[in-house]
Amino acid sequence: SIVLATFLENEKVSISVVLGHAVQEVKILKEGDDEMKQRLSCIFAPEESKAYSPEELEKRKNDLKTWLETNHIPVTEQGELGRTLCVAGVLTIDPPYGPEECSSSNEIILSRVQGLIQGYLEKQQ
Repeated sequence: SIVLATFLENEKVSISVVLGHAVQEVKILKEGDDEMKQRLSCIFAPEESKAYSPEELEKRKNDLKTWLETNHIPVTEQGELGRTLCVAGVLTIDPPYGPEECSSSNEIILSRVQGLIQGYLEKQQ
């Protein structure tokens, strides 16, 4: 899939998505300059996105894992570096360990764990 962003005169942006199966050819006519990259990053990067140091990520992971275990929710670490948390064998949480980083094919468990993590993070602040 391809995302097309058109910058209109009145500071508004029009976003169009062309699904992958409809794309036959892509030709780059001109590379974007730094100004264009900045404008695009303002649109697509979440405002609250924050870069975490490896130490901060490790602390966030360990704090969340401890909190889940305290609440009797089975959690393990998986992956080569143990960066991904696995809840009850059916849900994974990737860095930076927020509700948006949860993934599961079971929508009920996904929704409940996301709600728990959201509540946990709100209490942390």
